[in-house]
Amino acid sequence: MSRAWIDFAYLVAAICLILGIKRLSHPRTARSGNWIAAVGMAIAVGFTFLIKEIDTYWLMLAGIAVGTVIGVAAARMVRMTAIPQMVALFNGVGGGAAALIAAAEFHRAAPFPGHLAGEELVGILFSAFVGSVSFWGSLVAFGKLQELVPGRPIVFPAHNLTNALLGLTLAGAIALTAITEQGGWLAVVMVGALVLGVLFVLPIGGADMPVVISLLNAFTGLAAASTGFVLDNTALIIGGTLVGASGTLLTIKMGQAMGRPLRQTLFGAFGAAPEGAAAVAVTAAAGDGSVRTASADDIAFMLAYARRVVFVPGYGLAVAQAQHDVRNLAELLEHKGVDVRYAIHPVAGRMPGHMNVLLAEANVPYDELFEMDEINPEFPQTDVVVVVGANDVVNPAARNQPGNPIYGMPILDVDKAHNVVVIKRSLSPGFAGVDNPLFYDPKTVMLFADAKAALEQLVTSVKGV
Repeated sequence: MSRAWIDFAYLVAAICLILGIKRLSHPRTARSGNWIAAVGMAIAVGFTFLIKEIDTYWLMLAGIAVGTVIGVAAARMVRMTAIPQMVALFNGVGGGAAALIAAAEFHRAAPFPGHLAGEELVGILFSAFVGSVSFWGSLVAFGKLQELVPGRPIVFPAHNLTNALLGLTLAGAIALTAITEQGGWLAVVMVGALVLGVLFVLPIGGADMPVVISLLNAFTGLAAASTGFVLDNTALIIGGTLVGASGTLLTIKMGQAMGRPLRQTLFGAFGAAPEGAAAVAVTAAAGDGSVRTASADDIAFMLAYARRVVFVPGYGLAVAQAQHDVRNLAELLEHKGVDVRYAIHPVAGRMPGHMNVLLAEANVPYDELFEMDEINPEFPQTDVVVVVGANDVVNPAARNQPGNPIYGMPILDVDKAHNVVVIKRSLSPGFAGVDNPLFYDPKTVMLFADAKAALEQLVTSVKGV
């Protein structure tokens, strides 16, 4: 088949990928968006087999077979709470693949110094460096999310200065690789990128892992696009550029949702609570520092006679797999004439859209899901807010404590509601590692329990009201 037809097929694949990404922006269309993007990728892979220069079909088929088995098994076995870890791992694999392809292409031409064209050499060096940083950085992010590595920021004296010096050293190694075209210098670049990738992610706390994963995803996309120039493959160029652009935009949007510039996220060691932060938070709370608790029966009475109830899901809901239970409780309240809504913070959980996916799995109507900007003006008219496993995204310290590490992060203003119910196992802080004054607010009552068990108790109690 002529190259023109193959490029046309790649164009069709790119259109499918763009439409798929667009439809992922809303829960109603996300499922079809996945299918459209998958069809586009299948077209790109299928037509790649028709490139006449390719003759190792058995190796490609073996790779597809192994990848299919691993991918399907991982997708079916992974728990919803572990999706961010899987995203980090798969993203790292993409960056590693780009780096290995760049290294292979370099060594294919290395015996003939001067054989590499300038643009091809630039593409190889960019893919090898950025792909390696993305691979090792993603592994550290995976380790933090999986709790194989401490989730708190891991820093040491002169950390940023060390990274800057390492970056300058790598720039010199990249220049020497381009000048000499010696494989030894390329190895130095990839090993240095390994160290930089690890040092880049270690000082970032668990609260910012979604932002970092999104940024590393953009790195992987750019590395893949660069590899496309090296291989003269239009599909890789288009696909990598789409991933790089969407990852960059998502990183910016998430930074805005958390109220901090990207510079502060990457270089500020966010997530480490300052010494005495918990005491400061308690002192600043509206109450006297004591916590009020309530039984399931008391809370059920409050809910059954409310006019409006807003549920705020968080990571604790995902851990307990309680999405169906919160839906059951909401249906009971709706049958009693209560106006029920769900407030979704853009970074609730461990990845954007985490709560939307969970609630969609429980068949929660889409028109009951409200984004932060939509629901915040409604809290003053809300009788009861039920916070299920959320913490940092409802912490009023982000709004009124300038010295707090999360100060400036947009939050759900649940403390402005008439009554607040917090379902949580303990008073332990969230990912940011800071205490939450909401727990000590006089109009807040705590129900200390696993989210699933607590919601089951509330369903039973509401039925008896």
